[in-house]
Amino acid sequence: MIARFSLCILVAGTLTQAAIAQPCSAQAKEQVTGIGGVFFRARDPQALAEWYERHLGIARVPTNYETQPWMQLAGPTVFAPFASTTNYFGRPEQQWMINFRVRDLDAMAEQLRAAGIEVNVDPTVHPNGRFARLHDPEGNPIELWEPKDR
Repeated sequence: MIARFSLCILVAGTLTQAAIAQPCSAQAKEQVTGIGGVFFRARDPQALAEWYERHLGIARVPTNYETQPWMQLAGPTVFAPFASTTNYFGRPEQQWMINFRVRDLDAMAEQLRAAGIEVNVDPTVHPNGRFARLHDPEGNPIELWEPKDR
């Protein structure tokens, strides 16, 4: 029995509690590997894409398949459905909010403020880091997160 689990783990290439608990006959469950895009409606998509590129450094979607799209740095990503009654996103009709990781929250907030963008930095240092809130030109909430060094 031990040899069977060992072979199954070796084939999977990852030692996890799930691999230890599952017999070799159990098939590994396929999972997504990351977020491949964020898509949302905008009144003026071109102007909004330009704003995100100018102020947050997010390159616009390429117009051909030879050009590489914006690449994010590896790091934690939280995927969290909220209750439909939440006030966390602001307006009740707001269905989503995006959170961007940043290296230096103070420097990013200063850069955005210099461009005339209102940024509210949360003074609380949370166990997972620091946060700030701003809105894009169409009123969509944006959260900036400086993860705490672990």
